Amino acid sequence: MTRTVLVTGVRGHIGARVAAALAGDPEIDRVIGVDTAPPPAPRGRGGEQDGPVPGRTEFVHVALRGPDLARVIRDADVDTVVHLSLVSGSGRGDRRADGTGGGRSAMKEHNVIGTMQLLAACQRSATVRRVVVRSTTAVYGSSPHAPAVFTEDTEPAEVARHGYARDATEVETYVRGFARRRPDVTTTTLRFANLMGPGVDSPLTRYFSQPVLPTVLGFDPRLQFVHEDDAVEVLCRTAGADHPGVFNVAGDGVLLLSQCARRTGRPVVPLPSPAFRLAGGLARGARLVDFSPEQLTLMSHGRAVDTARITAELGWRPKYGTAAAFDDFLRSRAVPGGAGHLPLAAVDWLADLLTKR
Repeated sequence: MTRTVLVTGVRGHIGARVAAALAGDPEIDRVIGVDTAPPPAPRGRGGEQDGPVPGRTEFVHVALRGPDLARVIRDADVDTVVHLSLVSGSGRGDRRADGTGGGRSAMKEHNVIGTMQLLAACQRSATVRRVVVRSTTAVYGSSPHAPAVFTEDTEPAEVARHGYARDATEVETYVRGFARRRPDVTTTTLRFANLMGPGVDSPLTRYFSQPVLPTVLGFDPRLQFVHEDDAVEVLCRTAGADHPGVFNVAGDGVLLLSQCARRTGRPVVPLPSPAFRLAGGLARGARLVDFSPEQLTLMSHGRAVDTARITAELGWRPKYGTAAAFDDFLRSRAVPGGAGHLPLAAVDWLADLLTKR
């Protein structure tokens, strides 16, 4: 039985929601949320704050890289650790999530070194019996040589060399090493597709919120999303029972980028690949969209994963498919169907961005 759960990354939206949901479970005695700042109030349908965080989460101000984390695990007799603290970008929103002030070096130190410190603390613990780690389908990469659908056993067509995808690949390596050293601990790795929902602030949600959508000329990538409600449910289910292994988590179906664009009503400006990368770099520098290298390849080649394993393991299917998750995001942000966003004005916006170099 789960008694005491420690959740990392409670400053983030998903971390705060998971901690609150676990704290509301009568079968769990205690939930401890750790981060460098307290969890925020949940975001509403328009991204605004809805009020105090529900539940009975105990917040402890702890950095993953510090020595106090092991003490918290030891003193609280933690038996389940849910690691949600990976930072997916160094731009707006994610920049302060690691408490270090942002930048790629700080992001890597937080994601990789922080996870190593956490796993070392779990390895020394006599009480930890379950570890759940949030990862990403970005570990598979995006490549013209990739298979149509990735399973959990598929090797990536190309090794991740940049940013969050590389960090997540390294993190999973350390998680596998921990599982070998502590076979008595149930280790679960969840590879999530891109999150969508009312409270999600990510590179992709910021991309689809821009007045114009630059795309790569000649490419129409397949995209796959998972709704934040389904992500929270999967994390709570795996925190409350033993489900060892690696699992893809995504909504059913895929959407082409062109289909997503039509749903937003935003004008689309196809750009040659070099110009798209230039626009992405400028948008990132202006903190409009975090166009990291892995995001740029995703917008060219896309990615889709198979979710049969998680369905069989949990006897569960997501409430939202990929299209429904995206539509719910659009409704929550009140994205207009093109009204007030004339194509000429959008092209002017993009041209202004490109000339700021």
